[in-house]
Amino acid sequence: MPLTDAQRAEIEAHARESASTRRPTVTALEEMLFRAFPVLDHGFVRVVDYMGDDSAVVQAARVSYGRGTRKVSEDAGLIRYLMRHRHSTPFEMCEIKFHIKLPIFIARQWIRHRTANVNEYSARYSILDREFYLPSPEHMAVQSASNRQGRGGILDPAAAEDVLRLLRDDAIRCYDTYESLLDTDAGPGLARELARMNLTLNTYTQWYWKVDLHNLMHFLSLRIDPHAQYEIRAYAEVMLDILRAWVPVTAAAFTEYRVGAVTFSASMLSVLRRMLAGEAVTQAESGLSRREWDEFQASLNG
Repeated sequence: MPLTDAQRAEIEAHARESASTRRPTVTALEEMLFRAFPVLDHGFVRVVDYMGDDSAVVQAARVSYGRGTRKVSEDAGLIRYLMRHRHSTPFEMCEIKFHIKLPIFIARQWIRHRTANVNEYSARYSILDREFYLPSPEHMAVQSASNRQGRGGILDPAAAEDVLRLLRDDAIRCYDTYESLLDTDAGPGLARELARMNLTLNTYTQWYWKVDLHNLMHFLSLRIDPHAQYEIRAYAEVMLDILRAWVPVTAAAFTEYRVGAVTFSASMLSVLRRMLAGEAVTQAESGLSRREWDEFQASLNG
């Protein structure tokens, strides 16, 4: 289970608390507060706190003194304009804080997004749980022949079972060694900061991750992409649902202009104009590299 009974009781206790406030709140997101949304086999995402809503974006863009100064349709139009023209600072006025449980190897990929505030569970201070990520058979794949950082075809069931057994056995064996190294009675009582080095990268860690709305959308635009690694994409898809509950107008504009859109280079746009004029353009005549041409064709063909 993603949460222990003690963790669940602690979260439920927080959820029963309430406080009056004069700041804007979002009913749909308030209902999500403290709730742990499961991801992968032992992971989760939950919202701990947030600041701002769609109106905060509008307020920042207009530098207005209150809320509801214009029609809702005008506010939506402004947010779409800001998104379309990549104005970032109004979206930076909103923030959200997540509590996330994730495998260490995904955390090391995730931390490359340097535009958030992060505080991770300390294995120097505490002992990590005996929980490891093991992929489902349908996510067990060979190395892609065309993408050096991606997956290719799915392993056959027998091979997938062999790999899963190796991953499971290695993780258990390394954790057993970790516990024996920490043991002060039967073992050496090794310092936690040293014993942790023996753990496998599929061991779960946890962190608090606080980010503004602009940088959250940048993270999501990269990590919900079909080319992103499945495991981090699974987290991003849950967070996209949270985004839609928190700032529905902004999320709709984000889906329209970032998620469902493509960007053409000046050379690609020139080729497109030639094609629209009826010219049959080949890759050799386009001035585009083979990779650019393939990406251009993929965008046109959906």
